[in-house]
Amino acid sequence: MKRVVSLGLAVAMAGSLAACGGSPSGTAETTAAAVDTTAAAEQGAGAEDGGETQAAEPSAEGGSYKIGVIGPLTGDAAAYGLAVQHGAEIAAEEINAAGGINGAMIEIQAQDDEADPEKSVNAYNTLKDWGMQMLVGTTTSGACIAVAAETMNDNMFQITPSGSAVECVANPNAFRVCFSDPDQGTASAQYIGENKMATKVAIIYDSSSVYSDGIRETFVAEAPAQGIEIVASEAFTADSKTDFSVQLDKAKEAGAELVFLPIYYQEASIILKQAADKEFSPIFFGVDGMDGILSVKNFDTSLAEGVMLLTPFAADAEDAKDFTSKYEAAYGEIPNQFAADSYDAVYAVAEAAKTAGITPDMDASAICDAMVPAMTQITIDGLTGTGTTWNEAGEPNKDPKAVKIVGGKYEMQ
Repeated sequence: MKRVVSLGLAVAMAGSLAACGGSPSGTAETTAAAVDTTAAAEQGAGAEDGGETQAAEPSAEGGSYKIGVIGPLTGDAAAYGLAVQHGAEIAAEEINAAGGINGAMIEIQAQDDEADPEKSVNAYNTLKDWGMQMLVGTTTSGACIAVAAETMNDNMFQITPSGSAVECVANPNAFRVCFSDPDQGTASAQYIGENKMATKVAIIYDSSSVYSDGIRETFVAEAPAQGIEIVASEAFTADSKTDFSVQLDKAKEAGAELVFLPIYYQEASIILKQAADKEFSPIFFGVDGMDGILSVKNFDTSLAEGVMLLTPFAADAEDAKDFTSKYEAAYGEIPNQFAADSYDAVYAVAEAAKTAGITPDMDASAICDAMVPAMTQITIDGLTGTGTTWNEAGEPNKDPKAVKIVGGKYEMQ
């Protein structure tokens, strides 16, 4: 059965930008206990080499659920995949310390796909050989679409923390924590328009990326309703992402007051540097893929001053401090949105598992049959949204956050 994905969330996203956070808790008790950060750090170090990682030893009495995680643990997108792995590990540690899922522990194994669809399918098959019963992944949209075909064929429950392309959750066994690309594009246009940030907007996007082009498309569709004129729309590709002189010159010549960047943080950091060199200083506005720009190696973070983005998580937010401190202690860095998405994904799995009444001795297909209806019955208060629920299309309903970079930190707006 193919789902019809609703874009109704976009209205709620633009209309409510309240801060969300805290350890996820469901309608049934899901109290988070202290995480063993030393163990989590040791597990994270092993996974960075693409090896097996487990969040905790299985309980001899209650058994254990095997949850797989797939993402780029090496390569250009490793910041995303490692964050997803680490967020899942911390959530599993907390859940296990609090008694697990009705007494059963969670085992986590992460596999590297280098953000490549073919390698992601190979990683999925490796996890199946391990005995995976549920999948948290994959991390990037292209890889997620490829693996979604496999999980559909196997009737494997799948929840992607960050696969935002519509096709990632087109099948009835798949859910997501992040917002979809269409919702991000529409909401961004609405936020810019409703806050009267600019009327002349340029877009610089990656036409070779499903993620980037999907967000651009819905942004352009919503722009006229918000009084926004698109004065330049300039593309680059994966093969031409080091020199943005042409795109920036066209945006500047067109009188753009704001440049919309539905792209990842690596390219955004280069754009900000080259814009500064050209003395071009519009407002720069991005979406969740830009989360992580402050951690780019050798990047002058002062160049990001004033940059805004719609993202569901800010590590400096008051109600994210507990998670952030645990993450820093375990992995030596500040968590990004991908870590928070993954953390919430594991808590959603735990809550749905309780509601579904599954047991570790069930096979993956039977677990999936029970988990799918349970996902539409649960509510969690997570790091990326309070009162989060899921609809039958696999889409989350929650309030997002808008942040502005001030003094090298995110400030909630």
